[in-house]
Amino acid sequence: MRERTPENDLDPESAPDVAAHRDRFDPDGRNSRGDLELQERQALRRVAGLGTELVDVTEVEYRQLRLERVVLVGVWTEGSLVDAENSLAELAALAQTAGSEVLDGLIQRRGRPDPSTYIGSGKVAELRDVVLATGADTVVCDGELSPSQLRSLETEVKVKVIDRTALILDIFAQHAKSKEGKAQVELAQLQYLLPRLRGWGEAMSRQAGGIGTRGPGETKLETDRRRIRTRISRLKREITAMGTIRQTKRASRRRNGVPGVAIAGYTNAGKSSLLNRLIDAGVLVQDALFATLDPTTRRAVAPDGREYTLSDTVGFVRHLPHQLIEAFRSTLEEVAGADLVVHVVDGAHPDPDEQVRAVREVLAEVGADRVPELLVVNKVDTADPETLLRLKRQWPGALFVSAHAGTGIAGLRAAVEERLPCPAVEVRACVPYSRGDLVARVHGSGEVLTSEHTAEGTALHVRVDAELAAALAPYLVTGGATANYAA
Repeated sequence: MRERTPENDLDPESAPDVAAHRDRFDPDGRNSRGDLELQERQALRRVAGLGTELVDVTEVEYRQLRLERVVLVGVWTEGSLVDAENSLAELAALAQTAGSEVLDGLIQRRGRPDPSTYIGSGKVAELRDVVLATGADTVVCDGELSPSQLRSLETEVKVKVIDRTALILDIFAQHAKSKEGKAQVELAQLQYLLPRLRGWGEAMSRQAGGIGTRGPGETKLETDRRRIRTRISRLKREITAMGTIRQTKRASRRRNGVPGVAIAGYTNAGKSSLLNRLIDAGVLVQDALFATLDPTTRRAVAPDGREYTLSDTVGFVRHLPHQLIEAFRSTLEEVAGADLVVHVVDGAHPDPDEQVRAVREVLAEVGADRVPELLVVNKVDTADPETLLRLKRQWPGALFVSAHAGTGIAGLRAAVEERLPCPAVEVRACVPYSRGDLVARVHGSGEVLTSEHTAEGTALHVRVDAELAAALAPYLVTGGATANYAA
């Protein structure tokens, strides 16, 4: 069975196990791979009228789960009240995506989070009352808590406490599908867990006999830490090896002169929907945060015959955990190695400006801020008209589209193809019909300006790279080759 990677996603039928899985669940072939993934994800669903119990209706073993009932807590340190409410609303969406039921939310205005319990002592007492009144079993904090803050807050409220980072990591663990994606998520989770391991004193120590070995010995906590560090080292080696394979394939595309376009943006901005609209990629589409994690690459062909790739990348979010950025660095480098970044913005979001700022911050961290950017505002069919007018004034070079309704897709496709890097050498040649392979190479990696069939052969006026221009040199006609270093 061949491992599924973004590169062999170029041929959806290349993996026989994928085709067999599709045929078993979709014998008529009417659903795309994204539809099948969505059906599989929704197979574990909540049944109305039965409390918070979940029923698994897949073919695997029966499992019974209970939705966690959560209360959200945020600290408002800067910005306006609207910014704080938007941040808490995003936290609620993250909690729901992770499979929780949100019961209530609290915001406290402070200059900085309390170093002991994240929120002040008075708000801790109020939070405890809310937890008791609602029957919540989990508190989710809108920020990254230190190990001491987690322990102190749990001691006070008497229920489990997690932070925003742990919540995002949990969503990534649920949605990762490929081997590389699972390894990256596990690495990020272990790096987050390592400083937050908790022990139970000397009761969990290992005793040993003999002179010089008496005493507490190596505690269970120390043993767990050692095992986690060993696992982290192993995962880093595996991810590095997989990154090398990805880099080799990326270098092969560069050698063949195939430009790359990366679709990046905030989570749930409609990147996968846009990719499906542009080239009918069949990628999973779901109205949820971080619905797709594994990057998908598809081949596209411009009207002039040039081939290029479109890659759908992982979505970004405010305060994206640094563990995830480090773990997914090899994946995010797909964006840094692209010739163009299509930056998708959710036009219906309450704060699209903050979305753009958060995405550009992460792109700069992975070295992708130097790649040419095409700003695309999506969901114009549901956005507020006044907001769209403001964004058009603010971003005059942006394109406004709707992946759902199909508005502006043709203009977006033309804008992408217009910004693709042009080959460096302009050539006029008459290629004999016996060299059809050379003509095919020109159509595959060059830009065909004119093509005409004559008695002597195929007359071409094209832009190609230096290597292909050398191959065409024996067939040059009057006018020869001229350098044309267009970006």
